[in-house]
Amino acid sequence: MTMFNRHGQPRRRRRCQLSVPASNPRMIEKAAASGADHVFLDLEDACAPNQKVAARRNIVDGFNELDWGGTVRCVRINDTGTRWCHGDVIEVVEGARENLDVIMLPKPYDAADVLFVDKLLHQLEQALGLEKKIGLELLIEETLGLQNVEEIASSTPRLEAMIFGMGDYTASQGMDMTLMSGEHRYPGDIFHYAKFRVAMAARARGIDAIDGPFGAIRNTDAYRVSCRQARALGMVGKWALHPAQIPHAQEVFTPEAERVEEARRLTDAYREAEARGEGAVMIEGRFADAATVRNVANVLDLAELYEL
Repeated sequence: MTMFNRHGQPRRRRRCQLSVPASNPRMIEKAAASGADHVFLDLEDACAPNQKVAARRNIVDGFNELDWGGTVRCVRINDTGTRWCHGDVIEVVEGARENLDVIMLPKPYDAADVLFVDKLLHQLEQALGLEKKIGLELLIEETLGLQNVEEIASSTPRLEAMIFGMGDYTASQGMDMTLMSGEHRYPGDIFHYAKFRVAMAARARGIDAIDGPFGAIRNTDAYRVSCRQARALGMVGKWALHPAQIPHAQEVFTPEAERVEEARRLTDAYREAEARGEGAVMIEGRFADAATVRNVANVLDLAELYEL
């Protein structure tokens, strides 16, 4: 049964978003069997300009012919400033129809970019008689997009998630990555502020915040650290550039069984105290009040989503 958030959007599993070149049918077939929560077939950076149009057919065939199980099926289109954007949306939606769950839009600079795709999707849904509304995810990867992230987050009820893309953001901000290490390295996480703003804007609108890619594919320890840092900020998942990263992201972003059980005990004890007219309770040496219950509700929401 599909669950919905307080704004009416479907709640989807996004602990790991696997990136797959839309130009490679063999990789698409492997992605369908990968067990990733979410797979996006990429028409943007992973496709050379002379491959983009032909790759649309690979997406349609892949979504229509392969068994994706419970995996969220997504396509990353080209941004609204390119000549491919509208064609990406039209051809993929007309071809895949209900077998497409979400469209990922890169590089939105403001709400107008989002609304262009939103209105195009609305027209297609009406014309095709689609019963299922297609969701939107946004890749925040430009300095102007980050500056306008609150406006962007509020642009349409269709919006389900925002992702921080550090690759293009680095170039847009003019960051000097040579100063990330060595004697004169930047103190702290150079991306912390940007990630925090994306996470805050997303949480304020009740949508998911996702962390972007981690390029050192073989360094699984560092990847897991990056996942934990994103989780600490309130993000619910991270990209995977290779299937080897999938189990690490999906483990890190899954609430630990001990935390889920503790959350349930605290909540039950507080509800019992509340019924007695008490505003707080001590359980197992820990103080629990309304704020405590609100905090652990986040854990219980994820436990429900992941059927823990």
